[in-house]
Amino acid sequence: MEGMTLTTFALVRHGQTDWNAERRLQGATDIPLNDVGRGQARDAVEVLSDYEWDAIVSSPLSRAAETADLIADGLSLTVARRVPELTERSFGPAEGLQAGPELEALRIPGGFRGAESDHEAASRGMTALEELAQEFAGQRVLVVAHGTLIRLTLGQAIGRTLDSVQNAELNLVHHHPVDGWQLEFFNGERVTADVEA
Repeated sequence: MEGMTLTTFALVRHGQTDWNAERRLQGATDIPLNDVGRGQARDAVEVLSDYEWDAIVSSPLSRAAETADLIADGLSLTVARRVPELTERSFGPAEGLQAGPELEALRIPGGFRGAESDHEAASRGMTALEELAQEFAGQRVLVVAHGTLIRLTLGQAIGRTLDSVQNAELNLVHHHPVDGWQLEFFNGERVTADVEA
């Protein structure tokens, strides 16, 4: 019964970058991993090796691509491809800014002036995941992407607001054609069905 297949996704945020450490908004700006981030990617292999993975894909931005390559290397997999729709939400003029008056001046409901909205980013992420769920139906897919994109996409998938996504932690979600999306792990912790966000 192919129509009843469960597809499992690990959604992993890339390792740390210098801008993460400085708490700057990165968005679509292509900031590379730092050495801490490379270590986090290698550390993620240990958790991810508890599962069998059929495919690994990533955002094309270098911080996600390199994280995916390091993880793939550790799991003896090859990255299937870079998926442009998995790029981080664009923060427009807010990119590179830290919390403060300059950033606050750009804030509008649902995001920042000149940036992609929460809703736009979540919809783009959902479309990418749904396409991957069709392509890899019944398989286990490792997706390396970005904190805000993962948070908004997962939030839309399960219908609740989620906290920030930590670098290189396990977020495990299952997709069922009838029952929809079910989150099992978030930031490396098991999610219980009765816990409200």
